[in-house]
This record gives sequence, C-alpha cells and structure tokens, in this order.
Amino acid sequence: MDSKNVQTDAVELEPVEIEIDGVLDLHQFSPKNTKDVVSVYLDECLALGIDTVRIIHGKGVGIQRQIVHSVLKRHPAVVEFKDADSWAGGWGATVVSLDLSHRLSEEQGV
Repeated sequence: MDSKNVQTDAVELEPVEIEIDGVLDLHQFSPKNTKDVVSVYLDECLALGIDTVRIIHGKGVGIQRQIVHSVLKRHPAVVEFKDADSWAGGWGATVVSLDLSHRLSEEQGV
C-alpha cells in the first residue's frame, strides 16, 4: 500500500506517515485534528482507487464519532456510511462507501 505524510493544520506539526489501505485508526491522532485527517485520508483513498474505508474512532462518549460523521456528511465522494459490523468494531468504527467516479472528475479537472 501507499504511505503519505499528513500535515493537519497551520501549526508546525511533525508529519505523521500512515498507510493508506482503507483502514484509518484515529487513536493515534489528536481529536482537534480529526476533521483534517479524515478528509485527507478519504481523498488519498480516492486517488488510490479504494472505495470502502473503515474509520476507527473508538466508542468512548461518541465525540470522535460525531466529528467523523460530520465530515462524511459533507464530503462529496461519500455515497453512504454506517456503523461497522460487530466483528469490525461495531459503533466504535464507521464504514464508508466512496464514489470512485468522483476521483475521475477531479483528475480530469471537471
């Protein structure tokens, strides 16, 4: 799989290299960076032709889940999203379906 450096805001941060394989575990990121990390990760998945993504946000009190879902509702390539099956994290993870034709539109400048 591909790895990318992700810088998430204007403050000087050390880039975090993560594998772009369709599974994003947010436990390694600060909650304040969740929106940017999720958005960039989805864009990278699109670029690589990955159409199903699992985002692990944890169960906790549900704040991370709410942030993730707010990003997904606004992302133009998201077709649908739902809680993962129980064996894949249940409501502690969200499974996202992406529209790969959106990737083609962006690449062609449409």
